[in-house]
Amino acid sequence: MRVRLPSPLDDYTGGAREVDLPGRDLGEVLAALDARFPGSRFRLVDEQGRVRPHIRVFVNAATADDLREPLGPGDEVMIVAALSGG
Repeated sequence: MRVRLPSPLDDYTGGAREVDLPGRDLGEVLAALDARFPGSRFRLVDEQGRVRPHIRVFVNAATADDLREPLGPGDEVMIVAALSGG
């Protein structure tokens, strides 16, 4: 599974922008991300297992909020962090 990562995770990923990770659903992919880059999942998912409000996750360009979102071979996950400022 190809996963595209946002720059706010650079401290965890060493600047990696794309990684290949296993997983049958979004939750498994994020667990694999955390296994490879410890602490990264907590930046994306809150204590109740919900995607944090400032994070958007897309599976094949469609918004995915549910960690049980099924994934198949060839799917692409893109994680985007919201920008703010004024």
